[in-house]
Amino acid sequence: MWQHWNLRSRSSAKTAGGWRETIKIVVQALILATVVRTFFYEPFSIPSGSMKDTLLVGDYLFTSKLSYGYSRYSFPWGLISFNGRIFGAEPKRGDVVVFKLPRDDSIHFIKRVIGLPGDEIEVRNAIVSINGQPALQKRAGEYIGPEENWRPKPRYEETLPNGLKHYVLHWEQEGDLDNVGPFKVPAGNYFMMGDNRDDSIDSRVSSLGNGVGFVPFQNLVGRAEIIFFSAATDDPHAFRLTSPWTWPFNIRWARFFGLIR
Repeated sequence: MWQHWNLRSRSSAKTAGGWRETIKIVVQALILATVVRTFFYEPFSIPSGSMKDTLLVGDYLFTSKLSYGYSRYSFPWGLISFNGRIFGAEPKRGDVVVFKLPRDDSIHFIKRVIGLPGDEIEVRNAIVSINGQPALQKRAGEYIGPEENWRPKPRYEETLPNGLKHYVLHWEQEGDLDNVGPFKVPAGNYFMMGDNRDDSIDSRVSSLGNGVGFVPFQNLVGRAEIIFFSAATDDPHAFRLTSPWTWPFNIRWARFFGLIR
């Protein structure tokens, strides 16, 4: 009888030890994930089509916080508050950047850096000029997606003055935002534009008019680096991990681990 009790006691102790080890591993994993999210890489999802076809509705991406250093907007829930940036590094023209909206810092936006501090930006017939130098566009096929009811939308390869090439979309060259400016970018600020030029509220629209306006350096959260997941839906929140039978139809496997350029 004593031997039977001793075996049971050992078994209970082994089970308790197993639970303690499991809890320890989970706590360590949570701490590691929090540190990574806070200081290194933060995940974001794309809720709108303003960056098509570089980024699509339902894309999930990692943003590098190390790229531009840290400001008070780098940390969740406003836990650390200070002015300016530490370990700051300025973005390059053409970077795709996540930032806090200047007129409402509770909202994250993602756009492409077009204008640097001191630049003069002007848009004429949908062609962007930077300090008088046009960012020329060359027709590069078309984009077809559900947002346009599967109508082919013209795509162009745009070349920025620093030689960086990326794709932009627009139906025509006489839209409301195809002839605006010039804008003089203030010191410490950036001029942002979406790649889907017809359907992007960006620095072409003043922050006083429910737009973005110029974006201060301290509002930058990080540079968009890589797509780690993508679900083909107009509403990314409609994708459910609890509905695995829909995955083969909703998941865009080809976009996994795509670098953002």
